[in-house]
Amino acid sequence: MKVFLLDVLKGIAIGSGAILPGISSGVFCVIFGIYEKLLDSILNFFKNIRQNIKFLFPIAIGATLGILLFSKGLNYSLYHFPIQTKSIFIGLILGSLPSLIREANKKTTFKLSYLLFFSLALLIGIGCIFLENYLIPPSLQNINFLYFVICGFCMSIGVIVPGVSSTIILMLLGIYDIYLASISNLYFPVLLPLSIGLIIGGFCFMNLTKYLLDNYYAPTFYSIIGFTIGSIFVLLPSLSSVTEVLLSFLCCVLRILYYYFAKIVMHLVYIKI
Repeated sequence: MKVFLLDVLKGIAIGSGAILPGISSGVFCVIFGIYEKLLDSILNFFKNIRQNIKFLFPIAIGATLGILLFSKGLNYSLYHFPIQTKSIFIGLILGSLPSLIREANKKTTFKLSYLLFFSLALLIGIGCIFLENYLIPPSLQNINFLYFVICGFCMSIGVIVPGVSSTIILMLLGIYDIYLASISNLYFPVLLPLSIGLIIGGFCFMNLTKYLLDNYYAPTFYSIIGFTIGSIFVLLPSLSSVTEVLLSFLCCVLRILYYYFAKIVMHLVYIKI
């Protein structure tokens, strides 16, 4: 039962990654040490159905809860406490970086060439964020079923690839607000085509990611780290006073400290996350 509840909690965090701006569901999977196992369980589901269901079921429950819970809470917190909320997310990302670096180096020693993959991913991530300012979001009249399917397909990149935020992709496509409101109100005319695109894209990018991890593990992970740091720039709050700067910095630091405090507590109770 303890393992089941822990997997549900992991699923809630993973589900929140599909909602929270700048956060990637895949990063949570990496932090919890279940990313590769999750890919194998889904792609090879029929090879060991019973064992895969046992592993995937609590995570799926948690992910669903995470999406439903965070959709309403995020709307409220971003509207009423934008500086604190965005700063906490930045702290969450920064706190996860040491885990990602350890993961990247676990199968090989560090090479300077890996910094090339990191730098390229970082520049692409930052470039996509600045590109958002020059894109004209589609009007509601031009959004149809097929467009939502395409958006769901693109969104799957952020769901599957660690460090690439699906919410940033939806912001670039101009439907993030629609997506968030649709989840909050369970509006299926939007959620259904998004889900279709997400499922199709999910299987495509899961196979691609597994291939890259199997054959180019360290370069792939350093690219993930680059995307992760790049996603911070979309979360930087607009600060107009010294008080707001200090408040933002404090929230960021507190979130990083909380991350490591939670890790220590989990280890003390002999639970590996």
